[in-house]
Amino acid sequence: MQHQVAVFARRAEQTRLGGVGQARNSMDRAAYLLLNRLDTEGPMGVKALASAMGIDSSTVTRQVAPLVDSGLVNRASHPEDGRAVVLQLSARGSARLEQVRSSRRELMELLTQGWTEEERDTFCALLTRFNTALTGAHGGSGTRSGPASGSLPGGVS
Repeated sequence: MQHQVAVFARRAEQTRLGGVGQARNSMDRAAYLLLNRLDTEGPMGVKALASAMGIDSSTVTRQVAPLVDSGLVNRASHPEDGRAVVLQLSARGSARLEQVRSSRRELMELLTQGWTEEERDTFCALLTRFNTALTGAHGGSGTRSGPASGSLPGGVS
């Protein structure tokens, strides 16, 4: 199992599981995870986003900066505390995220085209369980699974 996980990690990094077509590898993993989190959970502050992702605030600040610069994320003052900043997925960010999700769904469909729906469901359930165990082992909250993260028919994300 350890060997297969190592092979998977290498292949995933080589291809970055970035999708197919024009959107292939067009968004790095950190950007995808941040945009996905803002899409699924809505606007939030840097500390809340960092906590939700299981990383520190300085990392989120560094990773969000180019997303703000490119117009994918908007910064706004917190409605209750004008000193605090709230990060929100922009319309451009939402459209870009959907383009990448669609490309990644297409890749997952290609990779699992010979699989039954039951096999896809089983794989997704076991991979989710494995990721949850990894998250618990490292004390972070990691990433969410489910339809908002771009799962395939049959549940393969």
